[in-house]
Amino acid sequence: MQQFNYPTTIFFGEGAIERLASVIGKRGNKHLLLVTDATLVGLGVAEDVAGTLRGSGAQVTVFDHVHPNPIEDDVQLGTAAYKKNGCDAIVALGGGSPIDVAKVIKFLSTHDGPLAQYEDRLGGDALIVNPMPPVYAIPTTAGTGSEVGRSSVVTLAATQKKTIFFAPQLMPDIAVLAPELTVGLPAHITAATGIDAFTHCLEAWLAPGFHPMADGIAQEGIKICLDCLPRCVEDGTDLDARGKMLMAATMGATAFQKGLGMIHSLAHPLSAHFGLHHGLTNALLLPASIEFLEKSDLSDEQRARLAEIQRLFQICGLAGDSLSASCRQWFEKLGIVFGLAQHGIPEGRLDFLAEEAFDDPCHGSNMIPVSRDDLLATYRAAL
Repeated sequence: MQQFNYPTTIFFGEGAIERLASVIGKRGNKHLLLVTDATLVGLGVAEDVAGTLRGSGAQVTVFDHVHPNPIEDDVQLGTAAYKKNGCDAIVALGGGSPIDVAKVIKFLSTHDGPLAQYEDRLGGDALIVNPMPPVYAIPTTAGTGSEVGRSSVVTLAATQKKTIFFAPQLMPDIAVLAPELTVGLPAHITAATGIDAFTHCLEAWLAPGFHPMADGIAQEGIKICLDCLPRCVEDGTDLDARGKMLMAATMGATAFQKGLGMIHSLAHPLSAHFGLHHGLTNALLLPASIEFLEKSDLSDEQRARLAEIQRLFQICGLAGDSLSASCRQWFEKLGIVFGLAQHGIPEGRLDFLAEEAFDDPCHGSNMIPVSRDDLLATYRAAL
């Protein structure tokens, strides 16, 4: 027996934020904690959104203490702000980081600490049982898809490891996809976040197991990325492409309930220990990871999976000699500079990173099982 879960309400396009404010008013939420980051506050985006939300009749407290790669301190301070101000709902505004922080604040607001006991790998979801406030998510990047996800990733203070917190109840109540909020995103961030969405779709497609609904969503998400991500990078004001990439990011996070893979396990330690953008780490490691698969002893069905994505590259005129080559060439056109060493990763740290990557649960749903040595070899290939 298998259980399939999909997100519920998504507001997409012009007027989506106004619609959210209307719904919040009808639901009777009186004090919102707006979880965002200092950049969006500085740009005035947070205040613009807060002003619209105040139209619901609710008070809004802005909390912007969120790091690019969220840490435990972010959620502790956010939870304290939620309780101190008597909030009854949370609005997450930003990339995956504020949305992930908001989802942890959601359960910490009604559950006792310490945070570490709720780690997914320890079965912490069984402890998330109390009623919790709603979370409304407004992504400003098209990448993580956290706005429809049931998990959150935060680096714990004690371990300095990216740690997954998972429970179906953490899925935001409403996701708001407003393309105009992504227009000001710089080209290099647009590329990195878009590749994150592409990676989610690709790893979900390659993950083993029977989930034809996730497969269909993943494949369509890949098509959208191939078509629209270059358009977003070349012309950041292309609202049609921006909107479709927001949808591709949502689709990626919907699809990867089927599973992720070695790319994410390799990527997570680079963000946790070297502060690299998550989308960039996926980009740096994806071609080497796919090349590892191409050189492995795969079944005909597994090779057909790789070939199907290569076919999509061919249709778009982006194909190289192999899928790994196609991805590398496409990423380079999007502005990615390859080589972990080019991004401050020393060769002497690769053994440590391989241990961390092997300890990461994402590779548990890789197309084929991988060892620590496999992950180390992939790091070396990407160096």
